[in-house]
Amino acid sequence: MSGFFEEVKRRKVFRVAIAYIVAGWALAQGLAQVLPVFDIPNSVIRGVIALMLIGFPVALVLGWVFDVTPQGIQATPTVAPRKQLRRNLFLLVAIGVIISAATGFFVLPRAVAHKVDKSIAVLPFENFSDDKENAYFADGIQDDVLTNLSKIGDLKVISRTSVLPYRGKASNVREIGKALGVATILEGSVRRIGNRVRVNVQLINADTDEHIWAEDYDRDLTDVFAIQTDLSQKIANELRAKLSPSEKAQMTRKPTENGEAYLAFVQAHNLSCVFEDFEKLKQGEQLFERAIELDPNFALAMARYSQLESWILHNNERTVERRQKARTLANRALQLQPELPEAHLALGFSYYYGDNNFAAALKEFEIAQRGLPNESEVYLAIGAIQRRQGKWSESRASLEKAVSLNPKDMWSLQNLSFNYAMLRNYDAAIKTIDRALAVDPTALEPLEVKSKLAIAGSGDFSFAEKAFESVKSLPLTTEQKIKVAGGRANVFLLERRYNEGLQTAEGLPDDGLAILSGGLCTKYYLIGFARKSLHDDNGARAAFLKAKSAAEQQLKRSPDAADLHIQLAKVLAYLGERDSALAEAQRATELQPESKDAFGGPEITAGVAEMYAILGESDRAIEILDGLLSRPSSITLQILNLNPIWDPLRSDPRFQALLTKYGGKA
Repeated sequence: MSGFFEEVKRRKVFRVAIAYIVAGWALAQGLAQVLPVFDIPNSVIRGVIALMLIGFPVALVLGWVFDVTPQGIQATPTVAPRKQLRRNLFLLVAIGVIISAATGFFVLPRAVAHKVDKSIAVLPFENFSDDKENAYFADGIQDDVLTNLSKIGDLKVISRTSVLPYRGKASNVREIGKALGVATILEGSVRRIGNRVRVNVQLINADTDEHIWAEDYDRDLTDVFAIQTDLSQKIANELRAKLSPSEKAQMTRKPTENGEAYLAFVQAHNLSCVFEDFEKLKQGEQLFERAIELDPNFALAMARYSQLESWILHNNERTVERRQKARTLANRALQLQPELPEAHLALGFSYYYGDNNFAAALKEFEIAQRGLPNESEVYLAIGAIQRRQGKWSESRASLEKAVSLNPKDMWSLQNLSFNYAMLRNYDAAIKTIDRALAVDPTALEPLEVKSKLAIAGSGDFSFAEKAFESVKSLPLTTEQKIKVAGGRANVFLLERRYNEGLQTAEGLPDDGLAILSGGLCTKYYLIGFARKSLHDDNGARAAFLKAKSAAEQQLKRSPDAADLHIQLAKVLAYLGERDSALAEAQRATELQPESKDAFGGPEITAGVAEMYAILGESDRAIEILDGLLSRPSSITLQILNLNPIWDPLRSDPRFQALLTKYGGKA
């Protein structure tokens, strides 16, 4: 063996081996750094490393056979016998193969370890300004950076709603990263003094809590967009995100040149995100209007203003004026910037909430999705359309994508739970809404949803009772108090506690109900239902007449509100106006037929069945219920057993047969 090592030393094979290892290591490190930037897969890196390992024994053999001399590359003179030469060469190859194999065993599995996880959450920026009113300005910078990043398809960016709970809290970066499912966290602070802005940011590895880089900006207020663009580009580079030309163009485009218009827009956008507070939404309208007055070419402000109008149309005031305003604003935004994804999103909501034109809405949402690949709201909108088209599996996938991008958003989780409920998978629905309650156990909407799920799924009122008790100690707005009281009255009636339901319904203020679509009609319908159940026919009729008047007045402003038409149909049925009731029911089903709306349509159909039950036409009511139980809808056996509105059917053998028929599927 000593002869072998002497020969290796003489032939300078050690020098070749060391040079090959150093060069190979340097090449491998360079490839691991450079190739991911160009989105070249890790299989290429592994392939190159494998070739270098295979080449090591070959290099040793070449180093054995040849030598570099002043006269060039020449064959190394042989001094040992031929037999010993073959033995030494075989031993050299064996050692080279063993070293390559051992190195490959440890190196190749780690060749993918350097892959960057391209995911990020942008936490709310702290406001260090002396004027605390500038908090909205810090929010605006954070939101714009987040929006810029969310337009990069190669990144996963957590939406605004899910990062807001971390505002002003001592951040444990590792816990936040785990909760939001991201590898990096961006923290920042903003200080504004007059027209000067100082922004400090830090990009942090969520796994190790180590700072990746930090940056300070000290600029004029007019340079705020340059700050946001530079930040977004540096983050994208650090995460090795590949940007398309259109993504680069969107990132560098200023939404407005008017600083005052931008400030009004930021305030308006913050207010428009408070979906359940109508007063704040109206303040947002005024500020959007102000931003557009200051800059008539502010397309982004027009798009967000249009979206706000569509939401108010859907949730508060279904009027022709709001529908037209939403459409006009969206179209103006698109005329100014045809490629603006937010404008396509706004136009989609205008078609959706304004016209129930689901095909046109979906087309716009899909265009918006290409420009906003990380915007959870887009996936939520697409999922909402898909379920109305009866595409339940596609809808669930879209809603789950929305939840993954916005894991702390209760609205996304609620919508996903609605899908499960329509399919009567109440276990999954309750597990989903429990995730929303884990974010905020006192949130009214998830409490309401879970209460309804427990009642419809298993006939359990206990959660609803606990929820009503718990909200008594919460600070509520006037609108929230009215909604809670209305829900309380409805549950009392389901429990057949008619006196308590009547008392609660009568305590609802008429003026406060005016801000809720159909609120006044619902109040007097509940009063009429309770009084009729208490055998006070005169009192019931007086209440139903008030409900009729309220519904008719509302329908003058909202003639295409299918839910109001079906509510009026039930009121007219109680008043004995059969033909008018049938006409209203017909109008409701024309406006929202199941053939065009697999999600909202069954609710209208259930209302038609209730109307027939009130009219005493059991055959038609039972026929409709049979169909609803056979397809996705909110009708369950538990609801049929509990709700007093079905009492006129209970003595009918066909109703009992219906319960038996679907009992095994409950």
